[in-house]
Amino acid sequence: MNIVLLRGALLLAPVALWAATNEPSRTFKRMEVQIAMRDGVKLYTDIYISRKSRDRLPFLFTRTPYGATDEKGNNKVLPDSYMDFVQEGYIFVFQDIRGRYKSEGRFVMFRPPRDKSDPKAIDEGTDTYDTISWLIEHIPNNNGRAGVLGISYGGWLTVMAMLDPHPALKAVSEQASPADQFLGDDFHHNGAFRLSYGLEYSAMMETGTTNFHFKFDKNDTFEWYAALGALSNFNQNYGHEKLPTWNDFVAHPNYDEFWRQQAVWPYLDTPKVPNLNVAGWWDQEDFYGPMKIYETLEKKDTNHMNYVTVGPWNHGGWSRGDGRKLGEIDFDSNTAEYFRAKVQAPWFAYWLKDKGPLKQPEALTFQTGSNRWESYDEWPPRSRTTDRPLYFRGAGIASFDKPGGEDDFDSYISDPSHPVPYRHRPISPTYPAGGWPTWLVEDQRFVHLRPDVLSWETEPLQEDLPVVGDVMAHLFASTSGTDSDWIVKLIDVYPEDYPKAPKMGGYQLMIADEVFRARFRESFTHPKAVVPNEVAEYAVDLHTNNHAFLKGHRVMVQVQSTWFPVIDRNPQTFVENIFLANETNYRPATQRVYRSARFASHVTLPVLTR
Repeated sequence: MNIVLLRGALLLAPVALWAATNEPSRTFKRMEVQIAMRDGVKLYTDIYISRKSRDRLPFLFTRTPYGATDEKGNNKVLPDSYMDFVQEGYIFVFQDIRGRYKSEGRFVMFRPPRDKSDPKAIDEGTDTYDTISWLIEHIPNNNGRAGVLGISYGGWLTVMAMLDPHPALKAVSEQASPADQFLGDDFHHNGAFRLSYGLEYSAMMETGTTNFHFKFDKNDTFEWYAALGALSNFNQNYGHEKLPTWNDFVAHPNYDEFWRQQAVWPYLDTPKVPNLNVAGWWDQEDFYGPMKIYETLEKKDTNHMNYVTVGPWNHGGWSRGDGRKLGEIDFDSNTAEYFRAKVQAPWFAYWLKDKGPLKQPEALTFQTGSNRWESYDEWPPRSRTTDRPLYFRGAGIASFDKPGGEDDFDSYISDPSHPVPYRHRPISPTYPAGGWPTWLVEDQRFVHLRPDVLSWETEPLQEDLPVVGDVMAHLFASTSGTDSDWIVKLIDVYPEDYPKAPKMGGYQLMIADEVFRARFRESFTHPKAVVPNEVAEYAVDLHTNNHAFLKGHRVMVQVQSTWFPVIDRNPQTFVENIFLANETNYRPATQRVYRSARFASHVTLPVLTR
């Protein structure tokens, strides 16, 4: 009871401090300025200076392509997400990036880092640098320190700020930043195109200087994308080559220099600024990114500036609400409130205001299933886990015992004209968000037992099975076509009788998932046709995780070859460029997943041993 009351008290104070969204003048002096960058382009910047504080305060700086203020001119981030910061005391700065909303200049999606040999070159890092310089010089009563944070595109902007940081930049928090748009983030996963997201996001960002929502003429976008047919029909019937990013998709179907230049992780070196990487286990947009950024920085983190926190959230879910539930899944505590008050606020207070000590562990991750926060000295904690292969067996059984038999397999027909939906229909548009934010926690029974979805599951577990670290699937599979997609899903199957929440009985909760496009099995740069009916091994990275499969639950693995329309349909006939394929290229194929002694398909689980 005392803990609950304490949390309530933590929330009441900043609510009172921030009197009302439409009356910020009670708390802050507001300045709206156009700050000139080194090339003369002026960026709209919204600044909030405390009226009551007499202390010299640091800057907390957030840059965005989504509008620093809403359509009424109000700032929603301060009262919705930054209340713990408001209570602590900062000079808040929000800025529209080039070519978006009230800022001048030309917008370039994920503008690559500049050529440093050109003194006139600009990028998002120089814009951050120039803004901090202006703030230090022109805003009175600052303490000469700045922190930068942002989510998603804002997280990527944060990474750009830390590559060549301003001397006053003392701390950052990269949150859900994309790291590689071809290998694992918004637009592709392992080269497989994220169709609905890629199309709708490009339309939103590049149709004008403000957000635009693509106009569908069907309530169920599954039907609209199915009627679209081949990807080549989009520019012909809708895009008319007016969306630069869609045109880039078409022009760069493989992992060429264009995608490598956009990827942020190759630019990372020894951390120059303390960075708190933040991710959500069910981030529907950018989970790969923050974990890849953390992993890359960690290799050269000699001064211990690189930290990571992962919680049971969707994209940006830590920044809003209480974080008690995601969809139907209850985590037994207010995880987002905990993060904002006990992790994020102390992080910036320590580095920007010398308030400490810093109690942040190297890795703070929420273990789902058991629903508790856990601290680690390294991530993943390889010294504390043992890899256990979970094998596919006959009759839909999954077991830790390796199969025998000679080239046994399960098979299905994958038909591009009848793809497996990635979430429950009707599928609403990605923007404005309907079911998109929570689709990763939807009950997978809606596709279980489909003839084009294979499933294997264990018997009820006799004890808890904590899976902590990197999960990898190894498929030994063949296709009658010359290209294919392989989608693997690791699922926690709840007991049929579940007294804690009776409606959750038998629920199939997806814990980890990924798609792999077979043409890229040897190289993402040089795709290669599959040899029909030849068995090949596909190593599918299901990424890092921390989940306890509890006693009485089952572990399930599902495999399928379509996931529509979040992933475009693979023609299953090899073509040089799927974006230019025609309708005749899309053909059904017979898929085989092997489960024999020689071809032992399995998922490797890092099981916590101590």
